[in-house]
Amino acid sequence: MVEDDRKTSALMGLYLQREGFCTSFVYDGAEALGALERLMPDLMILDLLLPNVDGWQLCREIRNRSSLPILMVTARGEESERVLGFSLGADDYMVKPFSPREMVERVKAVLRRVRQPGSTTAPVHVLGDLRVDCARHRVTLSGETLALTASEYRMLALLIATPGRLFTRSQLLRQLYPSGEEVVERVVDVHIGKLRSKLAAVSDRPWIHTIRGTGYRMAEEPEL
Repeated sequence: MVEDDRKTSALMGLYLQREGFCTSFVYDGAEALGALERLMPDLMILDLLLPNVDGWQLCREIRNRSSLPILMVTARGEESERVLGFSLGADDYMVKPFSPREMVERVKAVLRRVRQPGSTTAPVHVLGDLRVDCARHRVTLSGETLALTASEYRMLALLIATPGRLFTRSQLLRQLYPSGEEVVERVVDVHIGKLRSKLAAVSDRPWIHTIRGTGYRMAEEPEL
């Protein structure tokens, strides 16, 4: 948990510990990256208004090196702020003040989304040079492993499972947030944009098509 308010950290930590979570605290953005490498956490709760290095910059740095699930917390509740948070790679976003119980449930929901069963019967989806191994939670393109966030992975796994099928933004949003969290549909466009950028860095083929005013579909056959 990266939060400069020690009382808030202690309260949130207490509720998480009651649910069986092991928690660690960092009170300064500049110390967070070192703590990340040292502690190797399963999830980070990240406040945005931090001393020395703010949460926005910290989220960028983390996403350059890791797909660690991030739950952002802030007093800023404007839609533009939430969209920016998701565009930087946050997996969920909470606006202060909030209930500690809701925070715990949000943590559980994010972890459920990113943890995949280790069943060897989980499918492997292949489309041209693009391969999504659902058992290993691994995506490769032209033999190169892609570092996707949990949300990007879930969207790609859904799209590639049925190439050519149109998914509306609301359908994709339900895939990202099956517990029914309230999130604006623009978040889908943000994740698709990030996913496209990562695919385009390896291959210039148009993998994901936009259906204007409706949603997205995976190309049935990758176009040259």
